[in-house]
Amino acid sequence: MTDAPARRQKVWHDLVAVADLEKGDVTPVSLGARELAVYDGLDGITVSHARCTHGAANLCDGYFDGRRIECPLHQGLFDARTGAVLAAPARLPLRMIEARVERGMVQVLI
Repeated sequence: MTDAPARRQKVWHDLVAVADLEKGDVTPVSLGARELAVYDGLDGITVSHARCTHGAANLCDGYFDGRRIECPLHQGLFDARTGAVLAAPARLPLRMIEARVERGMVQVLI
């Protein structure tokens, strides 16, 4: 009988100071090998992987209206709060990362 591998416990990581965010826009941030997009939106701060699920373009270069992010390559549209696809050609949702603000820092749960 073999033991199942232990699952890693997720922990909160400091990502970027709130003061360093591009206000009302998308800020590119790296955490190790991960390229992330931090959205300073109308409904608060959210975080996703930075690459579009359709063409792998960097969403940080796209148009952000405070709730939706448009891919700069093919204009796929995503909800930056939930990752849901809102317009083709994108079909797969964004991978969102749980985020919070603590002591003036955006933190992510990884």
